[in-house]
Amino acid sequence: MGVIKTALEIALEKTENVKGDKSTINQFDAKRKGKKLANAFLAGEADIADELKKTPAADKESLKQGIFDVLITQIALPARETSAQETSGENMNKIEKTGKGLSAILNHKNNEFSAIIKMLTQLFSQYLQEVSHYEQAIKQQYAPKLRKKEEEISRRMGREVRLDPMQDPEYIAFYNQNMNALKGNYEDAVEQAREEIKEIFNKG
Repeated sequence: MGVIKTALEIALEKTENVKGDKSTINQFDAKRKGKKLANAFLAGEADIADELKKTPAADKESLKQGIFDVLITQIALPARETSAQETSGENMNKIEKTGKGLSAILNHKNNEFSAIIKMLTQLFSQYLQEVSHYEQAIKQQYAPKLRKKEEEISRRMGREVRLDPMQDPEYIAFYNQNMNALKGNYEDAVEQAREEIKEIFNKG
């Protein structure tokens, strides 16, 4: 015959479950707060170190996890929607700011992490320089074909026509092929850096 639980035992079990659920909810809220804090930090509207000092010890790790989840996504090659010259300063500021934010959630000053951020800063700078050089080289290499197209269209139209290469599907395909090849040369290094940063964070 099974043991019959008393009303007191059942009530105590329910209380334990509520405590467990409350702890989980608090951790979830702290993590969500960490994500908001990271976005505010990136926007220049918050200081991570100051907020960490105000956070109760029980919520601190979850808060850090939320911050980390947002900041680690910032470790990525610069987008190419605008020219390399326009994005250079913005992206250098972004990696430096991201490094500062990540450093704030490490439990101690980590020389290995500092070396990774320094390497990424150099890598992004080199990548942007190469993007600029590739853009010029691609335009020069495609120029004869573009001029030939302009001449053919001009003859048909009976007037001089100038083409914007970025409106030429063949040029865009040629441009993307070369730029994606360049990007691929750097992606592995960035992914490795992200993984190393994750290891440092997880070690605490």
